[in-house]
Amino acid sequence: MDIPRPSQAKAKRKKRIFLIIVAVALLGTVTVGLSKLKPAAPTVDRDLVWVDEVKRGPMVRQVRGLGTLVPEKIRWVAARTQARVETIILRPGAMVEPESIILEMTNPDVEQAAETSRTSLQAAEAQLTNIRVQLQSQLLQAESTAAGAKAAYEQSRLRAEVNRELFADGLVSSLELQLSEVTAEESDTRHKIEQKRFAFASESIEPQLAVQRAEVERLRAQARLRQAEADALIVRAGMSGVLSALPVEVGAQIQPGQNVARVADPTDLKAEIRIAETQAKDIMIGQIANIDTRNGIVSGRVVRIDPAVQNGTVLVDVTLEGDLPKGARPDLSVDGTIELERLDNVIYVGRPAFGQERSTVGIFKLDGDGYAARTQVQLGRSSVNTIEIIRGLNPGDQVILSDMSQWDSNDRVKLN
Repeated sequence: MDIPRPSQAKAKRKKRIFLIIVAVALLGTVTVGLSKLKPAAPTVDRDLVWVDEVKRGPMVRQVRGLGTLVPEKIRWVAARTQARVETIILRPGAMVEPESIILEMTNPDVEQAAETSRTSLQAAEAQLTNIRVQLQSQLLQAESTAAGAKAAYEQSRLRAEVNRELFADGLVSSLELQLSEVTAEESDTRHKIEQKRFAFASESIEPQLAVQRAEVERLRAQARLRQAEADALIVRAGMSGVLSALPVEVGAQIQPGQNVARVADPTDLKAEIRIAETQAKDIMIGQIANIDTRNGIVSGRVVRIDPAVQNGTVLVDVTLEGDLPKGARPDLSVDGTIELERLDNVIYVGRPAFGQERSTVGIFKLDGDGYAARTQVQLGRSSVNTIEIIRGLNPGDQVILSDMSQWDSNDRVKLN
């Protein structure tokens, strides 16, 4: 007989439900576990980053900037009058002496004015000589008249004295005595007048000559000025050195005051270095500097700091000490490094590609398992290639100094 089999559908359904519950629970557990896992650290090629070691010891603070060599002694030759460039004799680069002729200019009006002034001076000098002769002649005439008046006075005085004696003896009348005395008195008056006239003529010579001398000096100064203007048409160097610039050409029309040549002394140079305004606050007069001419390094000292900021930089003048390297010449591009101070026993590291001094930045510090973790580091005083560490790193730590901005969203990277 047939035995009825018990139904398995219910048992299978329970088993299926149990398996689904277990699968769902397992999936939830895996999901929660995966959500708690940290994302995989990105991989960075070690050869493409700059790794440096934190050190402790002395650190020299420096700032660096680009600049040029400029002469200490420069003479710009300017035109004194309007003129036309006729001939250029020397070109830039030529060695010159004070009397070396650089170029020649022409201006007929200037040359004519110089000649006119010279002839006017000669005429004034001749007039002065003529006036001097006339005044001397007048003085001699006055002196002669005074001498005649003195002789007439002496004669009348003697005649009056004689008549006075004769009148006492009764030999002349009283009328004759009175007439002789009146004549003597008149002669005395005329003598005194002529003496005063002679003195006045003598004293008036110098004032009259002074007027003409002043006119002569005025014309002489004018003649010197006009002659100097004419002489300036022949442009001379005025100092020993090298002709460094000649901003004119033959045929050019030159205006008064326009620069036509520049002469510089190539043996006496200084460096003009431009330092970023953010780094120039600690620069002081007298600090040591090294100037790299790309053909040698010469030492120097800071002698001037421009008080104004131009295009984000501060101009610093450095006087050079010692012999200049070969090839050093005006307008040569140089690198300047100025020593600010020396720090003893500080923790420092190479200067990172990011972060300024006295700021806090995140720097990747290497650990022993090939990873680098971001660490907050407080920076201190900086130099050209190094920076002081205030907090966050210890001597011996290795850090990445390259720009890691593309991994700003990651706190760890893996180096391979």
